[in-house]
Amino acid sequence: MAFTFIREQLSQQQQQARYRQRVCTTSSSENENLITIEDKTYVNFSSNDYLGLNNHSSINAAMQEGVERFGLCASASSLVTGHQYAHQSLEETICQWLNKPSCLLFSSGFSANLALFHALGSTQKKSSNNVSFFLDKLSHASMIDGAYQSQARIKRFAHNNTEQLTQFLQQEPSDSNKLIASEGIFSMDGDIAEINKLKELTEKYKAWLYLDDAHSIGVIGEQGQGSNAHARIDITMATFGKALASSGAFLACEEQLKEYLTNFSRHYIYSTAMSPAIAWATQTSIKLVQDEQWRRDKIVELSELFLSLLDDNINVLPSNSSIHAVIIGDEQKALNISKILKEHGLWVTAIRPPTVAKGSSRLRVTICANHSVNNINSLARILNKALT
Repeated sequence: MAFTFIREQLSQQQQQARYRQRVCTTSSSENENLITIEDKTYVNFSSNDYLGLNNHSSINAAMQEGVERFGLCASASSLVTGHQYAHQSLEETICQWLNKPSCLLFSSGFSANLALFHALGSTQKKSSNNVSFFLDKLSHASMIDGAYQSQARIKRFAHNNTEQLTQFLQQEPSDSNKLIASEGIFSMDGDIAEINKLKELTEKYKAWLYLDDAHSIGVIGEQGQGSNAHARIDITMATFGKALASSGAFLACEEQLKEYLTNFSRHYIYSTAMSPAIAWATQTSIKLVQDEQWRRDKIVELSELFLSLLDDNINVLPSNSSIHAVIIGDEQKALNISKILKEHGLWVTAIRPPTVAKGSSRLRVTICANHSVNNINSLARILNKALT
């Protein structure tokens, strides 16, 4: 029989308490962070809807307007006839918001990351390729995949360890094309990159700085600009499907790099453009993000409350974001604690290897602007009881 390894590897996943299964959820109305699974409703602490904008009436109305004006589907790649006014308008909005010269839209953050690393690390003259990527160890899987699918030299420095990164840069030939890559906010730990130090190193060693801002955009900065609120990032990637409550992603960069990607990125050239209706609706998302600072303030307030209520012996990684990693360690124990929370109407997903390192299985708690004080009190109370 062919492909017998499939059954074997699935069995191994089950034995290691790493088996994954989908659940089918239904969401509630605007301003409520609730999900229903198999006829039971839970307070959702696993959502990336950080600002509570999903199902917002203004975004929904803009989506409907976009469907009526442009249709739901782009019907072609961006370089054929898929690039429409809705896309152009969204790109211009993003450039103004982040103070960037240029922007390209993608259907997902995974695709955007693959596109960037593959295109920069696979020059047209492969025999003279002189590109080096320096990635934080905890960079997203799509960044790692994109880097290793290219022909670039790759070095991964210990998480937020700029001293080791400096050593790597010092060993690099001065004439190499260097790209330092990190996440703005790390998706599983919730901590923030050493952005200013990274920027200093790019200037000193004539490198570019690339940040995956999927979990920063909308959440950081007075207008939700993400990492660009702290420093001028050479290349920013961010997704629309988290704090912006939409779908798709973008790369913001210099004009010449945009033109290079347009001409040489296979992921961009050969993909159908993102939905123009979604592009149209995303502009409303950005306007809400810019105007409603109270949403970011609410995340800070509720996060501080959550941490203050937890028993001192509970291991929570330091975080200045919506993401709070409660470290459990063992895979099965993490699943057990997650189950207890669900029995009390709280949905908190257990994150296990290989998403995180072995021995660091955790509950990834995300606190969003549409949670209530009562929600936070309940979560802390049940966690304290389950973990002490």
